[in-house]
Amino acid sequence: MAEILSALRSLMASHSPPLHALVVPSEDYHQSEYVSDRDKRREFVSGFTGSAGLALITKDEARLWTDGRYFLQAMQQLSDQWQLMRIGEDPSVDSWISDNLPREAAIGVDPWCVSVDTAQRWERAFAKNHQKLIQTSSNLVDEVWKNQPPAETNPVIVHPLEFAGRSVAEKLKDLREKLAIEKACGIIITALDEVAWLYNIRGSDVSYCPVVHAFAIVTLNSAFLYVDKRKVSSKVSSSIQENGIEVREYSTVSSDVALLASNQLDKDTGLSSGQNGVCESGTCEAEEKNNDLIWVDPASCCYALFSKLDAKKMLQQQSPLALAKALKNPVELDGLRNAHIRDGAAVVQYLVWLDKQMQEIYGASGYFLEGKGRSKKRSETMKLTEVTASDKLEGFRATKEHFRGLSFPTISSVGPNAAVIHYSPQPETCAELDPDSIYLFDSGAQYLDGTTDITRTVHFGKPSEHEKACYTSVLKGHIALGNARFPNGTNGHALDILARIPLWRYGLDYRHGTGHGIGSYLNVHEGPHLISFRPQARNVPLQASMTVTDEPGYYEDGTFGIRLENVLVIKEADTEFNFGDKGYLSFEHITWAPYQIKLIDLSLLTPEEIEWLNTYHSKCREILAPSMDKNELDWLKKATEPVSA
Repeated sequence: MAEILSALRSLMASHSPPLHALVVPSEDYHQSEYVSDRDKRREFVSGFTGSAGLALITKDEARLWTDGRYFLQAMQQLSDQWQLMRIGEDPSVDSWISDNLPREAAIGVDPWCVSVDTAQRWERAFAKNHQKLIQTSSNLVDEVWKNQPPAETNPVIVHPLEFAGRSVAEKLKDLREKLAIEKACGIIITALDEVAWLYNIRGSDVSYCPVVHAFAIVTLNSAFLYVDKRKVSSKVSSSIQENGIEVREYSTVSSDVALLASNQLDKDTGLSSGQNGVCESGTCEAEEKNNDLIWVDPASCCYALFSKLDAKKMLQQQSPLALAKALKNPVELDGLRNAHIRDGAAVVQYLVWLDKQMQEIYGASGYFLEGKGRSKKRSETMKLTEVTASDKLEGFRATKEHFRGLSFPTISSVGPNAAVIHYSPQPETCAELDPDSIYLFDSGAQYLDGTTDITRTVHFGKPSEHEKACYTSVLKGHIALGNARFPNGTNGHALDILARIPLWRYGLDYRHGTGHGIGSYLNVHEGPHLISFRPQARNVPLQASMTVTDEPGYYEDGTFGIRLENVLVIKEADTEFNFGDKGYLSFEHITWAPYQIKLIDLSLLTPEEIEWLNTYHSKCREILAPSMDKNELDWLKKATEPVSA
């Protein structure tokens, strides 16, 4: 790590102009949350492996900013050459630079790896002290990264209409109508999941996310896909071109954005005017004269492409595809429901297997009974670890129809590790399962018909009264949010409190949001909506046919962690009244797996909560029974028996 910092500081000093600091973001050229191995530059320089964070290297300091999900993990992973900066508690990176670096300091960043929003916010903060944000002409980290992995060249796959639910032609028509309304002549699409969704393509360039490294430009007349052509077979190329999309090399996006800015891109494309569009012959030219804005999403467009555009002819607002993608069509919703049934069956099969293993290997009292583990003698070959257990869970999922891989690295965590919110177990260092400790597993899969994400927390021995009280508080918040009814126009910021109130009663809380959207065989974290205390949760109201997770938790550093998570679909609510003619919404659970009764203090649940729990468990039995063998079904029946206070 010391050599990397030293090499970077040498490049910073020889840069023109010399750099006082270098910012290394987590993101790739598309501002992705999860990036390919080649793009893990922040991880390479800092050693911190979390998905969110930003590194700052100055002449004599190295600091890493990350959010509350990763405080514990960063403290464990950062060397003593790094200082952890806690987002929400310590000054932001731009404030720290403005206050601590000299006047007129030069701060370098690769403009491909930073969004327009972020770069402009930094520039405003730096201006106070006449500091400058310098766009480096190459990525300095790449220059010192000797064994940087090569770029991915995995094939582009057409996502069939039977799973996508809407054709590319329909999606392009809708998009062009939105461009016309906003007086825009074109849009630059940079978010990988938006490109994949719009063109009904998928790939495997980023682990856990079925996306392709690609950009798209759509004008009123034309559509372009910028991708490494080695990834596109002749068959896939024909399918893409049939939709009026021209395939161009990934690296040409930069020059094509410049052509778009000078109104030259549509010339000589060979595509007929108005193909799959809203313009009919003779009307496109007239519309183009009035429509001269270029639409970019400042949250996902990189500064490098933005810098090629004329600020006076730019429409900076959220991509229209973000909401269109979040509003699932009926085919996608059915696919998600079916994927979650298969996924729930895999989770139950895993719990049945794990329950048996914990009893046989460790002498645990098991999933149903309370009692301390009887320390059994076992051989090293028999021991269960966080990694071997999660591998078994993946094995159960892999047997299911349409399985294409996991949707994120499984969080399989025992005892104190469960308190690390986004813990990622490694084979060399992971913990052994312990019959006397809580076990939390947060996992999900990619299926052709949907993406899944579920968390359950269990104990195979005798949980303490405190653990039970904490688990029950988390469950009460989980139930309260899932049962909410709310008027149209309500955002996720307004609902977040519902999941926290039962914890707040005891002075407890958690440092993460409560819910995120989920993709349809796309990214496991999908916007633009979310349920969170964070201000951006106010930006987009929750709407019918969106998906969102319901995942409150509680984490006691060094001891245990608890989280419960289901995926919900937002639907219209059948309310007795309709005040203000707004229309009301509610949630439908589509995740099916039992909650562990042993961890619940039933005396803390209201009669309504007990009724909800019994109804949910009854549905679990009914929905999952056809996927179970006799042994699994017997276990499931026992796990979902009705309870009373």
